[in-house]
Amino acid sequence: MDFLQAVAEPLSYPFMVRALLAAIMVGVLCPVVGAYMVLKGMSFFGDALAHAILPGIVITFLVGWPLAVGALASALIAVLLIGVISQRSALQEDTAIGIVFAGAFALGVALLSTVSSFAVDLTHILFGDVLGVSSADLWVMLALGVVVLGVIALFYKEFLVLTFDPMLALVLRLPATALRYLLLSMIALTVVTSLQTVGISLVLAMLVTPAATARMLTRRLPAMMALAAALGVVANVIGLYVSYYWNVASGPMMVLVSTLLFGLVFLFAPGRGMIWRMMQAAAAPSQTPADPPAAFR
Repeated sequence: MDFLQAVAEPLSYPFMVRALLAAIMVGVLCPVVGAYMVLKGMSFFGDALAHAILPGIVITFLVGWPLAVGALASALIAVLLIGVISQRSALQEDTAIGIVFAGAFALGVALLSTVSSFAVDLTHILFGDVLGVSSADLWVMLALGVVVLGVIALFYKEFLVLTFDPMLALVLRLPATALRYLLLSMIALTVVTSLQTVGISLVLAMLVTPAATARMLTRRLPAMMALAAALGVVANVIGLYVSYYWNVASGPMMVLVSTLLFGLVFLFAPGRGMIWRMMQAAAAPSQTPADPPAAFR
């Protein structure tokens, strides 16, 4: 089988075409939003938010509504609760995140345990089912993705100031609190958009890993976003094809490919990679100490 045939064969199945489109959408959206998370050190928030949407998913599943509706509502409620707890008490934000994350996830698991097909449903929710993406799911993902990217483009300068210099945001009289809630809401929308593809457990990797990889290659935010999106698409497409030919789960394989790309960049990135710096240090001429003064000879 030649290369072109290997690329074309999976696309003869409609479910693979839909899965590929979903993987590309998520591969672009997650790293762009994840760039802000990496720069602001919000990885724990992304993981907590992904788990906090479980109650909303289960409730909408039980009543027969679209899962995205419950996931979005649950995510926005979690964002609000984290903000209220951290601002109206002496607790730090990471403590508030931990409280909401643990409580919401436990509630979701308790609700899900009442479903007869508990194990199968939990597996799909936790690890995604990209091969089961429908045409309606694609339209929902596209709509949510356009909203998120549109908001990021519209408030790019404000988010930039808020990310790198919160004090400057206050000096410029920007509505820092409102902008923060808006950014957190965009993260929530991104988590909901990615749910079908990689599930709750793996969405954090989609958000953080490509963005962290790009961060090691550039220091400019626009270039970081573009490069992270490209890495996300490449990882997702390769992971999807590998899962097809090796008969393994698609979501975890996409994350593994993204992690492999990070490992390669971590080792060999020009100027910053660990191996690159070791080679530079070995190739550098040894520094001979200067001759001591005559009084000490």
